[in-house]
Amino acid sequence: MKILNKIALGLVFAVGFASCESLDVEPTGFYSDDNFYKTVEDAEASLLYAYDALTLVSYAPINFYLNELASDNCNVKSDEGSDAQEFVNWEVTSQNELLTQYYRCAYIAVNRANAVIENVEGRGFEESEERRLLGEAYFLRAYNHFNVVRAFGIAPLQTSLIDKMDETTSSLPENMQEVYAFLIDDLTKAVNYLEVNRVTGRADKVAAQALLADVYLFAASAKESGVPKYDALTESVDNLYAKAAEYAGYVLNDQSEYAHDSNLQNIYDVDKADGPEHIFILSMDRSGTAEGDYSKLSKYFIPWIAGGTIYLKNTDDSFSPTHDGWSVFQTTNKLISSYEANDKRRTDLFVSEIYDEENNLSGSVSDGTIPYEFTRKYIDTEFSGDKTSTRPYLIRYSEVQLIYAEATANASGLEQYNQIRNRAGVSELDDLSGLSAEEFRSLVVEERQREFAYEGDRLWDLRRKNIVQEKVTEAAGLSPEQVAFYPIPQREIDLNPNIN
Repeated sequence: MKILNKIALGLVFAVGFASCESLDVEPTGFYSDDNFYKTVEDAEASLLYAYDALTLVSYAPINFYLNELASDNCNVKSDEGSDAQEFVNWEVTSQNELLTQYYRCAYIAVNRANAVIENVEGRGFEESEERRLLGEAYFLRAYNHFNVVRAFGIAPLQTSLIDKMDETTSSLPENMQEVYAFLIDDLTKAVNYLEVNRVTGRADKVAAQALLADVYLFAASAKESGVPKYDALTESVDNLYAKAAEYAGYVLNDQSEYAHDSNLQNIYDVDKADGPEHIFILSMDRSGTAEGDYSKLSKYFIPWIAGGTIYLKNTDDSFSPTHDGWSVFQTTNKLISSYEANDKRRTDLFVSEIYDEENNLSGSVSDGTIPYEFTRKYIDTEFSGDKTSTRPYLIRYSEVQLIYAEATANASGLEQYNQIRNRAGVSELDDLSGLSAEEFRSLVVEERQREFAYEGDRLWDLRRKNIVQEKVTEAAGLSPEQVAFYPIPQREIDLNPNIN
């Protein structure tokens, strides 16, 4: 009998290599196959527990250490811990604690999704409810495995619920073909099972289509660019791009719930998480009682400025309050210089001046009061101490537009590319004459940096295009595999002899 530990929503625990939840905790109650999953409400609670793993403080914030610090987007404050410094300096080892936490929590999230998959199918629920529950669980299992693949390359595929210690020694997949076949299969099931059903913090059919398009795009560009291990993919590069375009096209053309938001400010309004752009966004709110339910994400990006509350000038000349921060993620000149002078993503979404409550200028980058220009993407004017509703933007409609543009590299893709640039207030590209598909795709990747700066995606782009060392000088001298994949944490290797 499978014994499930009652934690938070009272469900499944992960053990061994996939655990940062202790087996030594005295459970407050038990659920088993005999007394749980009897109702749709039970299964729904289990599914919410799987979603809750995405907000773990050792998971969601750490993605920014992996993805932004190791890229050309930002540096880290000088007195941040040595583990963070390793990402900036490209000296990450298998002993890095941040990396270990990320790895473990990704597998906790996978395991919670597996609990839903194994216990819902065939339970006798109404078919529509079963398909919805399973579809979301398959999406989550694929989403978290995709995080692992992009971070570590070939790592264990956790295909079933782990609830015994002797089940924690999964072997590595044979190659990337096995890995991507698994991801594609899970997401195809999710697409087939789910309907379009917008709920903030939850995934639906459109989210599954968007993620599947992203998986195909990553595979296509990684294989095309000669990223290590991707030569094992049996599908041709052209076919992989075509599949990315196909699933991105479903999002762009076959639904009306999500859309391009012409107002740039709306996208980053914490009280508009249900805006048309947000296909998949975490459910975190300042009213939460524990970190993870509420967010401290804004603290990482905002500089520390003595005095606490500061005020930012808005595009309409009004002023908005925010707390000061921890100065962790510090904007590079490379990122700032990638924008044209009149790009709204530069003029409207980066802060170089701060004001007091009387609307008087109190500091700026030019006078040294502010150590760096910081992003406005994570600002909550209704903050309560350190508690905010700022949250990671996991899948945006604009990302699907640029996936489609990159995958098609044709006039139809150019239209999507230009819509992004038009919103930013910069010049559009008239046509593709004189540009090869490869050259246009490079332009799209450059646009992605400007559009998704500080949204936790930059390193993945550099890796799949095999341009880490071209863009990040600190990565010079490393081997192709060292720039393509982080090392699997040593602690996990020690726990699982099948990882080598």
